[in-house]
Amino acid sequence: MANRFHICLLLCAIGGFCSVLSDNLQLEPLKVTVLQGSDARFNATVQRSWTYMTFHVQNRLALTVPATGEILSSKNYSAKFCAVDKSCVEFTIHNTNHNQSGPVVCFLQGAPVSRTAHLDVQVSGEINIKEGNVTVEQGQQVEFECVMTGWYPKPIVSWIRNNQTVNSSLYNTTHEDGHATSVLKFQAVSNTTVECQAIVPALHHPKSSFVYLVVVPKPPDWTVLIAVVCSIGGFALLVLLIIGIIFCCKRRKEKQANYQDEMSRRVRTQSQLSGVNPTGQQQGQVNAGYVKDNQVTRTSIAPSELYLPSILEMPDIVNSNQAGNIYNNAYNIPNESSLKKHRHLTIV
Repeated sequence: MANRFHICLLLCAIGGFCSVLSDNLQLEPLKVTVLQGSDARFNATVQRSWTYMTFHVQNRLALTVPATGEILSSKNYSAKFCAVDKSCVEFTIHNTNHNQSGPVVCFLQGAPVSRTAHLDVQVSGEINIKEGNVTVEQGQQVEFECVMTGWYPKPIVSWIRNNQTVNSSLYNTTHEDGHATSVLKFQAVSNTTVECQAIVPALHHPKSSFVYLVVVPKPPDWTVLIAVVCSIGGFALLVLLIIGIIFCCKRRKEKQANYQDEMSRRVRTQSQLSGVNPTGQQQGQVNAGYVKDNQVTRTSIAPSELYLPSILEMPDIVNSNQAGNIYNNAYNIPNESSLKKHRHLTIV
């Protein structure tokens, strides 16, 4: 076997014999990209007679296929003839794993002939928008962070708002060791459906995470209105204060005039009642108790008879006809008929 292999190499070097042998074996497709967990298939076609065919994955023997006899498949690898003349063998890798990514080599035993294809097993990880459903006020700046873990290779990330793709300049995406983060910022205007998508070439449809943005009307800004109301209120208060001051001054002047008129009226009334004329001369009234000295005599008046009580009501001497009698009785002065001699006493 070794001598035959060396002879073939020598012939290849001299006349290109190996290229002729290589044309007798084809392996298709030369690159297979699958999602982890799915199956990968390769077809080996032989244009000459052969005895054994082997397949190697990650430089390890995976399966041997005899030209005659039964094919012994395993849990992870299997093969079958795809042509009646056994010129085509379909090799299948079941439940692929990311660790199986790499070269897949097909050898024909008995001749130094091989073909190599490449297997790329990609991983669809998890995707989630951290914030979840959000309720904000209208006009507020919102931020959504989409986190992707366990992806291989780096996923292609995109954002969609209300079924419209967002321009890539409006969000920022970073990748690190199978972990990707994308941040989207925008201003809340109305209720919005926000979707973050991630995809790898082996994934037929992108994986998505949905959240809902609920926008509530922004409360009115009362600052300007309060300032205007305060300004108007302050101005109105100032006007009312000025009007009040003017009104009080006017009322005060009216009260002073009324007071002066009242005092003048009282003075005139009092002057009339007290007998004072406008010239200031006193006009007396007839004293009913007055008698001449030679008409009324009194022998003597005891000192106790001149005692004045502590509370004395002065009678209306001017207007009362009984003033003389009340006055005499109040001071224990006998009537004219009982007096022989009278001393006249005038109290002002």
